[in-house]
Amino acid sequence: MRRQHHEWVSPSALDPEETADLLLRDLRSTPKGLSDTEAKRRLLQHGPNELQRRRGREWPHALVRQLTHPLALLLWLAAGLLVIVGSHVVAAAVVLIIMLNAAFSFVQELQAERAVEALAKYLPQRAKAVRNGAITEIDATHLVPGDIVVIEEGDRVAADIRLLTGAIEVDMSALTGESVPTLRSAAMVDVNVPLLSAHELVFSGTSCTGGEARGVAFATGMATEIGRIAALSERVKPDPSPLERQVRRAAWLIAAVSVMLALSFIPVATIAAHLTLINSLVFAAGLLAGMVPEGLLPVITLALAVAVRALANRGALVKRLSAVETLGSTDVICTDKTGTLTQNRMTPVAAWTMSGRVDLDTDHPDSRVNTQSPTLESLGRIAASCNNARVDDAKGPLGDPTEIAVLSAARFLGAETDAAAREAHRRWQFHFDPEEKLMSTIDRAGDGSSIVHTKGAPETLLPRCSHILDSDGQPQPLDEPQRRRVEDAVNTFAGEGLRVLGFAERRLPPKTRPPHRRATAEQDLCLTGLIAMVDPPRPGVVEAVARCRTAGIRIIVITGDHPLTAAAIAERIGITGPHPTVVTAEQFEQLDENQLARLIREQPELIFARASPEAKLHIAEALRSEGHVVAMTGDGVNDAPALRRADIGVAMGLSGTDVAREAATMVLTDDDFKSIVTAVQAGRRIYDNVRKFITYIFAHAVPEVAAFLLFALSGGLVPIPLTILQILAFDVGSETLPALSLSREPAEPGIMERPPRPRNEGVIRVPMLVRAWLFLGVLVTTLSLGGFFYVLLKAGWHPGASTDVGTPLHRAYRQATTMTFLGMITGQIGTAFAVRTQRASLWSVGVFSNKYLLAGIAAEIVLAAVFVYTPPLQALLGTEALPPTDLLVLLPFPLVVWGADEFRRYVVRRLRKSAPAPIRRHAADPASTVSPGMSADSLQAPSQHRSGTVR
Repeated sequence: MRRQHHEWVSPSALDPEETADLLLRDLRSTPKGLSDTEAKRRLLQHGPNELQRRRGREWPHALVRQLTHPLALLLWLAAGLLVIVGSHVVAAAVVLIIMLNAAFSFVQELQAERAVEALAKYLPQRAKAVRNGAITEIDATHLVPGDIVVIEEGDRVAADIRLLTGAIEVDMSALTGESVPTLRSAAMVDVNVPLLSAHELVFSGTSCTGGEARGVAFATGMATEIGRIAALSERVKPDPSPLERQVRRAAWLIAAVSVMLALSFIPVATIAAHLTLINSLVFAAGLLAGMVPEGLLPVITLALAVAVRALANRGALVKRLSAVETLGSTDVICTDKTGTLTQNRMTPVAAWTMSGRVDLDTDHPDSRVNTQSPTLESLGRIAASCNNARVDDAKGPLGDPTEIAVLSAARFLGAETDAAAREAHRRWQFHFDPEEKLMSTIDRAGDGSSIVHTKGAPETLLPRCSHILDSDGQPQPLDEPQRRRVEDAVNTFAGEGLRVLGFAERRLPPKTRPPHRRATAEQDLCLTGLIAMVDPPRPGVVEAVARCRTAGIRIIVITGDHPLTAAAIAERIGITGPHPTVVTAEQFEQLDENQLARLIREQPELIFARASPEAKLHIAEALRSEGHVVAMTGDGVNDAPALRRADIGVAMGLSGTDVAREAATMVLTDDDFKSIVTAVQAGRRIYDNVRKFITYIFAHAVPEVAAFLLFALSGGLVPIPLTILQILAFDVGSETLPALSLSREPAEPGIMERPPRPRNEGVIRVPMLVRAWLFLGVLVTTLSLGGFFYVLLKAGWHPGASTDVGTPLHRAYRQATTMTFLGMITGQIGTAFAVRTQRASLWSVGVFSNKYLLAGIAAEIVLAAVFVYTPPLQALLGTEALPPTDLLVLLPFPLVVWGADEFRRYVVRRLRKSAPAPIRRHAADPASTVSPGMSADSLQAPSQHRSGTVR
């Protein structure tokens, strides 16, 4: 099979079954598949079915990126100034800090990338193979040449396969770039064509967009066509997230301010303090080092990586680190009903025919309806024939939940549900069309003729019906009174929150070729009856919806269900009130872009019923154009464009297709709406924690800069309270661990009670700077410099007294700088506790609730003791051991900083509570129902009923 062209043979001379048999013989396989033992042997022989990626050469670029970001460039500038003036030891220390920080950031980024890649293990691509004569779902990496593979709509093809039976439509864009699906059929054998054009072959990496087929795998892993395309083994680097872009802008801002401050310090130091130019440059380098928040980028990476791991454990797999931050600003969630809000565990509860309604006993699945009604018998037969599910499998029911429910209903009605018998009689299938919401099969009847069996949404099935089966099982013309009776039955079921499917059939004339065009088959049908199913809401979804409402997140339901069914479910779980705006597919088609945008703006409670996947795409685009941050759920093949277009595409891990999972940003392993809300909260928490960290590091730039300014503005009468190496030890040594622990800070109370932040809101805001520089920074500066003067004055120092080496005050000066250094560290501990909450009291989250921060502070204290009391570091940093009485002075510093900020937050809360509340539009205002032909410009006052009649 590894050939670029087929040898030309007359098409009439080729027998598809004969060529398939030859291939099976060459692969030593049969239509019954391989045994488990043989499959394991071949897996050892051929290796796992996966692509080998070469990622070894990426790390140098990542390391260079860490060495050249704006904050690193600032430190390089400081090191250069120090080399120029001859301070080689200090310059070497600065370069060492650059290297350590780059190494830490690089390792953290690498671990984060590996964590995201490891998420694939949670959701391996699955494949259905025939093993030991039975269809078994296996990990796609375990496919081997010779495996018989079942391919269905929504599957991503996992190997190069020659079809044996059936026909499918395949999206070949991954290989050919062509976005239009192509037909692949076992009944077609091409000659003299390129391999990718052969109609009997499908290839790894492509996606099945419709139909069902079986085939034999003839190539796996790197032997596949996709494995031969080297470009596919490389991964394009994703664009930086808004948070990453804002942080980089903030880094450049910090760099610009630092350079300007350092340059302005040089003339001040030389003129006011009468320093030499060399000493001025030394102090300018110290200012640069003091202004650099070295841990900013690694802390953000760590915070995002921690969130990704935590969400994975809670059922939400985020495929990109940057998506976590985007989740925090989500203000609209567009969700389907089935599976996400409900349990996706359909249960048939009732059937309806012209004989009336019959309730189905869902508590006893083996029971049968005790009636001889020919209409119920026909209904059961159609439900069993037009179906691809299995209820008799040893591993339990297999297939789509709706089809399983329909098949269960067929069993209740006494129909034969054996899958082998059903497939033996099937001649053709028209797969489920999400636009038409219909599925049909053409099956062989007992007398040899063919019958079209169709099921689907009643409003699309009913117009295709010309007859209806009466209570005696005889076809009668479907007149207007009978049509209204069917519509009333549909509306009654839908009003109860039930999902309704209609069933119809048409017997074809004997000895006629079955129609292979959908429009020809699905016409002049005879309606047989309806089956109603219930899909109960998921546990906890009501609470999750309520959390969204308090968080200012709008929920829009976009579903393929009947309008009344969708409205009933939405009201039951609290998404809408009793009178939402329900837009059907026909009404949606009549809205242009402006009308859709106005509808979204003016109607707070929206339900799009019978919506097509294309409608989901248009809705996502309209919401984004209005400035919303949109999360969109989806599970089908045609949902992929909408999932890509939304800010956060959310695919279903259990019921979703491979195509949807590939297109999505986040995959829910439990298909649960609660996981989306959990992810949104995590995104908000991460953004808050980044801001806490920025406040924390900005606050400590003030005492560092103030120490140099005090020296310069005093004209040298006051010795400099800190050395450059003490600043570097403070920034890199004592500050790092507490700063990193802030990324693990739990969410503070009320995080889901405030509205989403605007899309373009910067990560650094004026209130943050005021709090960091003018409040916390001033507090720490006052305390640390107070300690400095306390030690000097106690030793007899007065302004202008020399503290140089060899003078009587030199030892006191070293103790004073040590006091400043330790004062900044103890003030830093108070700042760490203060910034843990932005609004709430720290008591509300627990003073000792962040165990990582407690460990970081303990390590910081130990490190400070090492800096101060070990002789080698004393000589390097210029520190000196302090007497116990001086250490006692430091004890209240953390409490003063924390207590002052606690009082400030208390005052702010009181002022906000006393301020008049803004007037908000109530989320549950009654909304109108859009009528067909009505534009969004002419929406009427809220109606007192729901729309949703069958058309």
